[in-house]
Amino acid sequence: MRNKVKFEVSAGGVVFKCKNHKPEVILCRHKTFNSKDVWSLPKGWVEPGEKIVAAALREVKEESGLEGEVVEKIDTIQYWFFHPLEKVRVKKRVHFFLIKAAGGNISQHDYEVDEVKWFPVEEALKRCAYKGEKEVLTKVAVKLRELCA
Repeated sequence: MRNKVKFEVSAGGVVFKCKNHKPEVILCRHKTFNSKDVWSLPKGWVEPGEKIVAAALREVKEESGLEGEVVEKIDTIQYWFFHPLEKVRVKKRVHFFLIKAAGGNISQHDYEVDEVKWFPVEEALKRCAYKGEKEVLTKVAVKLRELCA
């Protein structure tokens, strides 16, 4: 029997603010299926008929409690994973945008997230659990330093 494959499209962002002329970014802590804490960028599914940019802003608001303004598109990453509850392989494509924080409160995140915190970019790179997301953060780090200088 062949493994089932599911395709997903998500959107999210590198949400940033400038503190003392240095960039800080948001990471969200989730518990995984094996109860391991995982820090990642806010992201989630693009709903049917929803524009990718709108989905990124909605998911950022839901997962981080923050509203933001899109500065630019950063990158699109792809990866495979196995969903243990659905017993299916998933090929996921995630569109990431650079988003300047413009309001909201990190204590207002939704139930899918256990904790939301601001991190200096260098620390976020160390804490971020996923290789593709680390690459997104690395790609935008210089831009963030320029924007906050």
